[in-house]
Amino acid sequence: MSSAQTVRIGTRGSPLALYQAELIASELNRVSHGALTGEIVTFTTKGDQLTSERLINSGGKGLFTREIDRAVDEGEVDIGVHSLKDVPSVLPDGQSLVAYPERSDPRDGFLTANGITRLQDLPEAARVGTASLRRESQALALRPDLDVVPFRGRVETRIEKLKRGEADATFLAMAGLKRLDMADLAHPVSMQDMLPAAGQGIIAVAARETDLSKDLESALDQINHAATHAMATAERAFLAELDGSCRTAMAAQLQNIDGTWYLRGEVLTPDGQTKWSAYGEALLSASLTDLADLGRSIAMDIRDQAGGDLPIFTD
Repeated sequence: MSSAQTVRIGTRGSPLALYQAELIASELNRVSHGALTGEIVTFTTKGDQLTSERLINSGGKGLFTREIDRAVDEGEVDIGVHSLKDVPSVLPDGQSLVAYPERSDPRDGFLTANGITRLQDLPEAARVGTASLRRESQALALRPDLDVVPFRGRVETRIEKLKRGEADATFLAMAGLKRLDMADLAHPVSMQDMLPAAGQGIIAVAARETDLSKDLESALDQINHAATHAMATAERAFLAELDGSCRTAMAAQLQNIDGTWYLRGEVLTPDGQTKWSAYGEALLSASLTDLADLGRSIAMDIRDQAGGDLPIFTD
């Protein structure tokens, strides 16, 4: 009997990132009937080292993936595991996203330390902590009086900051909270109030396909969730068409509603007082190419509405 192949899995070292990497390792072992075993290799990314500065002032997208991307390129690890919303729309040469397990809850979660369950019910001029430009703009769209304060760090760090009174409320992805068994701390926010970030709730596996063994390639194909792959494709095409970065507040979500794909996208001004949105639909049987075209079409519609230039945050 041949020995199991060790798959080196690159990831950040946060509890959430480790959970996601261990999930991939477990799934690869399961579908390969023990022929593949995962070895977790952790990296500290530049994004992990920045605890207070806005990402837009430090390189934006890619801050949480570059060190892992380099390790994949140099053969230090076989695959990288990322939260899809952290992955730039343009990947390193030779790399691709090769698998997406089933998406978790894509919604934002609203957290307070005083029992308030909705952003709309916060007192006037309440402090809302977030480092997300999208969440900041969407919160101000609902409540222009709010005082938005910087809130960075791991899930646990931000919860502790909230408990210490550094803000009256904050937002965290429901997917991450559920993976860490902390979902009871948050109240899900309606997508009508806050459309999630493109890719939120999706775990992505990155690799150099030419370097994959046949067994690993086959296992990755088996853990790939077709509907989640469709969502990732449409939402990332939307971002890519708009040159999505951390300087513009934008959101996109593909949903299966009654057997039809519906894609909604939006872009907001920094103060949240202007929003451009568009939506389109496709058959559930639509190809990935068709869904990418849908994402680009929605993005072009929004760009036209905005007059060609998208609003950016400058500080």
